[in-house]
Amino acid sequence: MKTFANRVAVITGAASGFGREFARIAAARGMKLALADIEPAALDAVAAELRATGAEVAPFIVDVGNAEAMDGFADAVFARFGTIHLLFNNAGVGLGGLIWEHTVADWQWVLNVNLWGVIHGIRCFVPRMIEGGDEGHIVNTASVAGLLSAQTMGAYNVSKHGVVTLSETLFQDLRITGARLGVTVLCPAFVDTGIKDAARNRPADLASPTPPTASQLMAEAQTRKAVISGRTSAAEVAAMTFAAIEAERFYCLTHKKILGAVELRLQDILHDRSPSDPFAQKKEVAFTAPV
Repeated sequence: MKTFANRVAVITGAASGFGREFARIAAARGMKLALADIEPAALDAVAAELRATGAEVAPFIVDVGNAEAMDGFADAVFARFGTIHLLFNNAGVGLGGLIWEHTVADWQWVLNVNLWGVIHGIRCFVPRMIEGGDEGHIVNTASVAGLLSAQTMGAYNVSKHGVVTLSETLFQDLRITGARLGVTVLCPAFVDTGIKDAARNRPADLASPTPPTASQLMAEAQTRKAVISGRTSAAEVAAMTFAAIEAERFYCLTHKKILGAVELRLQDILHDRSPSDPFAQKKEVAFTAPV
């Protein structure tokens, strides 16, 4: 996909981080925007910013993990714009700690947003994109956590591995049906997107029934330190993503230094070894558990 002007982009998680930067680039390229987020004030601020540049913007408050909400969102977008060309399934949250200490509510919250949000985006938008017959592109935001299995990131790893295989299967299904839609799976490492404060939008009905454990508190502190110290900005990742869209490139791996750890994992699989430490080549950012 190389033509953007006067076309329509749908972006979830649009009020901050990658979503906000996707929206800024899409607006600068003359696209019409349907922006979804769970945070009203932040979403209104982004919509106002982009409207001031002359962009046509339709904001929607949407819980991406809710099937009925996503059905209604898709219906409203197609009623407003008639079609869409660029779909960013981007909303995401983070949670850490030893995997056996995650509560049912922890699993439900992370998987609802990170994995079910992408599933619903594909389910609700892709069939109508195919039916429209125009060229288009789908970007699913995963993470290097979808290519690695780092300690104390269990629920997040599971959700992002799900997004990677979902994206790979979507690519194959579109290929065999001849649909004119490209796919990119975005796999960044640590970037300060606001995900470190994701708990601000955690639904009350999925609040953890127990206080955070020592490992969860440590994982939160380590994640916060890692994302704040990250040298790649959300704006830079968004620019790389649009370059991948234009090049019809499936994998968008924004942090090349992490590829050694990905290769090590693949070598473990090929040589039938137990999993290596994903941080073996970068001990300074390794996550640990409390003693």
